[in-house]
Amino acid sequence: MSLAHQVIDGAKGTTVRAVMKLPRTVIRRLAGDPVVINGRTLDPEMQLLLKLQRLEGPAVESIAISRARRQIVSSSKLVGGNQPIGAVTDRTIDGPGGPLSLRFYTPRGLSGRAPALVYLHGGGWIYGNLESHDALCRFLAEEAQVRVVAVDYRLAPEAPFPAGFDDTWAAWEWITANAQGLGIDPSRIAVGGDSAGGNLAAIIAQHAAAGDGVKPAFQLLIYPATDFLEKSESRTTYGEGFFLTKGFMDLAEENYLVGNEDKADKRLSPVHHDPSGVAPAYVVTAGFDPLLDEGKAYADKMAAAGVRVEYVCEEGLIHGFANMVAFGSSAPKAVRRMATALQRGLS
Repeated sequence: MSLAHQVIDGAKGTTVRAVMKLPRTVIRRLAGDPVVINGRTLDPEMQLLLKLQRLEGPAVESIAISRARRQIVSSSKLVGGNQPIGAVTDRTIDGPGGPLSLRFYTPRGLSGRAPALVYLHGGGWIYGNLESHDALCRFLAEEAQVRVVAVDYRLAPEAPFPAGFDDTWAAWEWITANAQGLGIDPSRIAVGGDSAGGNLAAIIAQHAAAGDGVKPAFQLLIYPATDFLEKSESRTTYGEGFFLTKGFMDLAEENYLVGNEDKADKRLSPVHHDPSGVAPAYVVTAGFDPLLDEGKAYADKMAAAGVRVEYVCEEGLIHGFANMVAFGSSAPKAVRRMATALQRGLS
């Protein structure tokens, strides 16, 4: 058996993170021959992770949603690790569909009114919760020295569209209305999220810019889904073998959209609506991600509308890297760049 197979077969639990502490040359050897598409080379850490993932059993989109939800939380904890934080508190507010849970993160050494990020987790509108993105929220809070408020919005199929938007908008309105009592500077509140959460964050920014509520001071959009109407080239190019798959995206859409919704609806596809006046944004995509093209397209559309945008493509990374804050070095460095942009945007 090769060294690669010995390591991969024995990589269970926290051992995965230990593997990533090996010298870069060893990781490259374990990962195998370089993967190059469209002039980009897949990062060896991501390549090795994908190898490990294939040994962990069936893909989440092929099993029951309830089981997949548990599996996603477990996997997120594995690559997220135990991130130190000053304080974490949970509270519940009244939401459109019943109690709505929020989680507040306060970094060490922070006191008084401070800038904040309202964070909306990814997971295709059917997966994810406060636990799946806990490590990322802790990391962003500490690195950017801002308060983070995570929103546990309702998920499909139990609560299909527009429940996700309704909950996140209700949370946004409540947080902005109660900012001072929460220790938050009301003039420095950002909205952000990854994937499906990036979609919801972009929509909140557009909704607020249209005059329907308090405008965010900044947007942190992490490989956002921005287009239900048209399928970009990257969805085909990277639709298999790079963590986020066509099967996953099809399952998400089938469960989130259950009627005859207009896929160009302003609560679904922000790239098809005028972003004039939305908050300045940091948009980050991954080079080996089916959502690459639509994330860049939305960044370009905002820039064309006069919005101040910083667009970054993390060339060698895959969808989901934001959750990998305890995995190797490439993903944590990329998330630190996000945190720096967030801190700068709220300064």
